[in-house]
Amino acid sequence: MYGPFQKARHMLRGGAALVLALLLCAAMPARAAGVTAGGADQDTSARMLVPVGHTVGIKLFARGVMVVKAPESGTPADDCGLQTGDIIVKCGGVSVTSSEQFQSLLQENGETATDLQVRREGGSVTLSVSPEQNEKGAYCIGAWIRDSMAGIGTMTYYDPESGAFGALGHGITDADTALLMPFASGSILPSTVKAVKKGAIGEAGELRGDFDLATDLGDLYANTTSGVFGTLDPGEFTERLGDPMPVAAAGEVHAGPATILSNVEGDAVQEYDVEILQVVENAADGRDLVISVTDPELLAATGGIVQGMSGSPILQDGKFAGAVTHVLLNDPSKGYGILMETWLAAGDFTEDPGA
Repeated sequence: MYGPFQKARHMLRGGAALVLALLLCAAMPARAAGVTAGGADQDTSARMLVPVGHTVGIKLFARGVMVVKAPESGTPADDCGLQTGDIIVKCGGVSVTSSEQFQSLLQENGETATDLQVRREGGSVTLSVSPEQNEKGAYCIGAWIRDSMAGIGTMTYYDPESGAFGALGHGITDADTALLMPFASGSILPSTVKAVKKGAIGEAGELRGDFDLATDLGDLYANTTSGVFGTLDPGEFTERLGDPMPVAAAGEVHAGPATILSNVEGDAVQEYDVEILQVVENAADGRDLVISVTDPELLAATGGIVQGMSGSPILQDGKFAGAVTHVLLNDPSKGYGILMETWLAAGDFTEDPGA
């Protein structure tokens, strides 16, 4: 698969499976930064993690199927009250695992009214839908749905003690609804950067690359607003990673020079100069740090921060400070980052994150 994201849509009128795009480095409008943070530090500096900075392919499969477009007036989906962003988790009491399986369940039930169990805004509702036959004789409800995503992004860290990793620095969201994709399973794959579309004012650039769908490097176990998390299988990829370094506590990160690790050409990870312009207090959605790319080589290659670089580790004063998360559309040389302290808190699960 080629490009930082690939997408397709499937309307339940008797079609094929769905693979859709994931936004691998979010684009943000410019806005005023906050004040410098000075809160109490958590004990993260004792942790030793390997900063990675290499692109990987990412496959994610949803728990249920997501309605990604408002149903057209007069369709069964519209009549029963389905809404954009609804996640269909059961059909006729049977758990929904993919768009094809959902289509099969509708064919089995025919025109018989069928209960749909739907997750909506954190709650659960039950709707009754009566499918109709289309011109090809297939039973359908007239809902556009998605069940999976695939693309490339940057792995941020690897924990050699546990085998755990984190990537992206922000969650994988549906391209149409901007909602966090409900997580069921996923994996990461080897990736190589083939080309770069440079960023420009008003238009985010992107890394373009290949990834091998036949080879898994490890499994995902969560998709959160702060990033995706999983475990790596020991092998050639882990053997090529560098040495661990201490994680900076939030109070240690400051305005001033820093570097990022990024893979913007081929298979090579390089270190580039950036400036942390500000550490933002009480930030949300991966905007703890305001950063500016100052490295002439990176500016020449990408124009600054581009899609696919999300998750690039930020290093400062010999410590692992954070990761790149967003680019500013009005100035691609600038963007936001997430503190490692925030990142690690998001990945500290005490129960099944998909429950």
